[in-house]
Amino acid sequence: MKIYIGSDHNGYYLKQLAKEFLSRAGYDVVDDGDKELDPKDDFPIFAAKVVNNILSSTDGDARGILLCGSGQGMCMAANRYKGIRACLAWDTNSARASRNDDNSNILCIPAHLIDKKEIPGIIKTWLDTPFAGSTRFVRRIKEMDELN
Repeated sequence: MKIYIGSDHNGYYLKQLAKEFLSRAGYDVVDDGDKELDPKDDFPIFAAKVVNNILSSTDGDARGILLCGSGQGMCMAANRYKGIRACLAWDTNSARASRNDDNSNILCIPAHLIDKKEIPGIIKTWLDTPFAGSTRFVRRIKEMDELN
């Protein structure tokens, strides 16, 4: 599974931790974020890079992880693209539900709201949770894709 990861300046250090965790776990990680901390970074640019890479990937299960201060900006920017189901997860329960029920393909993490020790558990839960695929979940995803 290929994982694209990006952050603005608020999520820069947690992005580094997430990349290390993912690489040690054997994932193919592509860093779509800035290579050094820049306080002028704007989240929409990095959200767009991750989204566009997912949408053009040949990996049928490519996913993304985005980090910013609240997680909300990245989530809003990513969800503007058809076929993207970005979720905001602040703990393992929210990460699990977003995969099980909504088949999320981008995980948005609020860098200012969680302890860095929680990052591996949230990411692992999100990656390991399969989509339940029940009729009502599939129907709802189709309805979302038909919006706008």
